[in-house]
Amino acid sequence: MKIGVLRERLPGERRVALVPDAAAKLIAAGHHVVVERGAGSAAGFLDAAYEKAGVTLVADVAALAAAAPDVMVKVRKPSADEVAALPKGCTLIALLTPGANEEILPALASAKITALALELVPRITRAQSMDVLSSQSGVAGYKAALIGAAALDKFLPMLTTAAGSIAPAKAFIMGAGVAGLQAIATARRLGAVVSAFDVRGAAGEQVRSLGAQFVEPAAKAEGTGGYARAQTEDETAQNAAIIAAHISSQDLVITTALIPGRKAPILVTDAMLATMRAGSVVVDLAAESGGNVEGVVAGETVVKHGVQLIGAVNIPASVPLHASQMFSTNVRTLITHLTAEGGALKIDAADEVTGPMLVTNAGEPVKR
Repeated sequence: MKIGVLRERLPGERRVALVPDAAAKLIAAGHHVVVERGAGSAAGFLDAAYEKAGVTLVADVAALAAAAPDVMVKVRKPSADEVAALPKGCTLIALLTPGANEEILPALASAKITALALELVPRITRAQSMDVLSSQSGVAGYKAALIGAAALDKFLPMLTTAAGSIAPAKAFIMGAGVAGLQAIATARRLGAVVSAFDVRGAAGEQVRSLGAQFVEPAAKAEGTGGYARAQTEDETAQNAAIIAAHISSQDLVITTALIPGRKAPILVTDAMLATMRAGSVVVDLAAESGGNVEGVVAGETVVKHGVQLIGAVNIPASVPLHASQMFSTNVRTLITHLTAEGGALKIDAADEVTGPMLVTNAGEPVKR
């Protein structure tokens, strides 16, 4: 199988889909890897490292397409122009933002491209090592705690100084999925007193195992695949009362709640923000999906009632080296899964991993 690696062109995107070490392992398995020059530079992986790994470097997308790879990999979804430059009939693997990529569907169809969306890796044991969303969410949760700590007007840990003792800051993590758990762990390591809320009651054990207080939901909303389900109006009101009673005493709030395929739920209202101490900080990791906080603006920091609202976007790209290594491991494992006997590419729409990931199959949109 021949695998092509595209350079990311989205402003601020510093990750690369395949790092030199992963490329070397694919080559050792009998594959051929072709990489666009500069693809890994922003993440600290220079062209020389790829050459040492045994990959073939090419100048641009046109040269990459001319190499006729069976599979093209990248981090973020390509533009329509990028899709048009891909070799006809190839397989594209990337974060394709299903449901919001209609503008590239005609280009995928015209080029008869099979597109696999990394967001759609199913949450099953067999696919855990391919789960890009989980690996990148862990990066986001870690960095969110650091962003919040840097913006806060006080220390996180308790300090004993000649000027007296300073009480630790209180951090409240909303959503105890992969991002939330990593935010809890990081805030704890930084010395904050941490509490967390999740509508999935089963998350309580994980929160407590990290040394944080679990704020029990008034109404649980367990979903499928490890996600929460949408709440009814009554459930939302009950849980909002619990959150409102707790949030007023918090210095740092990190929100992480997402529902696949839907707008992020509002968890923190303007009225709740008004009860928080001026100088407090809220980091909203769901800002790109509409936000968990009323008034948040994706990619911006705004101040409401003296509280900083940080609309975090594409946080994993701010930790590009490790984020790329993790992303690359997921992609390499997926490619290994897609490798048939003899090393050829095999796309099986009936496979429990591959099937759910298909956005287009030989250019034809896959209906759910």
